[in-house]
Amino acid sequence: MPVVVSFVSQKGGVGKSTLARALAAVAGHGGVRLLLADLDPQQRTVSKWQKLRAQNALAPAIEVKAFRTIDDAFAAGAKRDLVILDTPGSVTRATLDIARKSHLVVQPTGPSLDDLEPAVLLFHELADAGIPRERLLLVLCRTATKGEEAEARRYIAQTGYAVLRSSIPERAVYRAAQNRGLGLTETNERALNQRADMVIAELLARVNDAIAAMKRKPRKMGKEDVA
Repeated sequence: MPVVVSFVSQKGGVGKSTLARALAAVAGHGGVRLLLADLDPQQRTVSKWQKLRAQNALAPAIEVKAFRTIDDAFAAGAKRDLVILDTPGSVTRATLDIARKSHLVVQPTGPSLDDLEPAVLLFHELADAGIPRERLLLVLCRTATKGEEAEARRYIAQTGYAVLRSSIPERAVYRAAQNRGLGLTETNERALNQRADMVIAELLARVNDAIAAMKRKPRKMGKEDVA
């Protein structure tokens, strides 16, 4: 059974596909057998990124496939070590199903209240529906100043949801890299690569924590868990 990490959001443009691609690139460099599943039929951002990566002959090659349903994605990824789900930049009826089937549900958010408030509301909805809070994780993206980030962290602390210690700053270099099929850790600026590496390392640690927690507290499988 593969490890499943889903990237969700209430709105587009907060860094969901960016983090999904970065995690895939780092895992790919580590030799992990992975599938990056594109579940966003309107944008297909990660599918377009994979084509750029292939056109530029970048290594490692990342397996990206577009799917209409979560069940199709699970069937295709059954023999992989890691399945990364890039979902639409909106909440759909499938969002809860995706969260139930994920070891970790990652939601990137900008530091403004316009981003933070809907992000927290989405996690409230998932938690109220029975998704364990330890599976829900926020990541601050597109931060501009230390003060702005500190203010956002104070807001998140009041909600009780986990947030990564590291963050992704707003940088044109990151966008330029993705325009060429690269991930956040593959830019031509070492300092920014290291900054992104810290985020992905934390994400991987959280994945391991989530898996360990699920092993300690086995739960009954329901129809919604069957791919």
